[in-house]
Amino acid sequence: MKFLLVEDDPVASDYLAKALRESGHVVDAVDDGALGLSRALHETHDALIVDRMLPSLDGLSLIESLRKQGRTTPVLIVSALGEVDERVRGLRAGGDDYLVKPYAFSELLARLEVLVRRDQGAPAETCLRVADLELDLLKRTIQRAGEPIELKPREFQILEYLMRHAGQVVTRTMLLESVWDYHFDPQTNVIDVHISRLRQKIDRGFDPPLLRTIRGAGYALREPD
Repeated sequence: MKFLLVEDDPVASDYLAKALRESGHVVDAVDDGALGLSRALHETHDALIVDRMLPSLDGLSLIESLRKQGRTTPVLIVSALGEVDERVRGLRAGGDDYLVKPYAFSELLARLEVLVRRDQGAPAETCLRVADLELDLLKRTIQRAGEPIELKPREFQILEYLMRHAGQVVTRTMLLESVWDYHFDPQTNVIDVHISRLRQKIDRGFDPPLLRTIRGAGYALREPD
C-alpha cells in the first residue's frame, strides 16, 4: 500500500516512515500541512496519516479542504490531543479514524489496513492462505497440504500475524506489540523460542519451508520463489 504521512516532528516521522517501509509499504512523508494537502490532491495514496498540529495548515483544515474538493481517501489522524472532544472534532472534520499519541505501531498499521479494506469494499477475511498453509479464523484450525497442525494459542497468534503480513518482513517490535502487547523489548529470547517451535510445526516434513528468518531484521512467511 502507498501512504502519505503528514507529520512535522522529524523523529516521529522518520520512525513511522521507516516502520511502514519495513512492513513492505510505500511512504511519502512531508512536514507541512499545505504541502500535504497539495500532494493529497494531486497524487494517489491508499490512505493518509495526518498529525493535528502542523505548520502552514493544521491537520483538521487539511482534511476539511480535502473533503470539500471531493477527495474520499481514508485519513487516520494521529495526535497527542486525546480528549473526547478533540477526537470528535477530528472525526467531524472528515477523519476516518483517530489514534492518540503515543501509539503502538502494530495498532496504527492494523487501523490503516482496516481503513483501506473498508474503502475498497473488501469482505472480511475468515481464512488465510500462504502456499499450501491454511489458517481458518472461524474454526481456529490450521492445516498444511491438507494435514492438520496443532498450535498453542500464542503460536496461533504469531502465525496469524505472519500470515496477515505474508511476504513482508515482520520485526521483533511488531511481534512484541501485536502478540505480547509489549511496547518495549524485554531483552529475552521469548520470540526466538516461539518462532523455533512454530517453524518445527509448520515446516518440518513439508517442502518448501515457508517461515524464514531475515538476519538483522526479523521474520517473514513467504511463498517459494
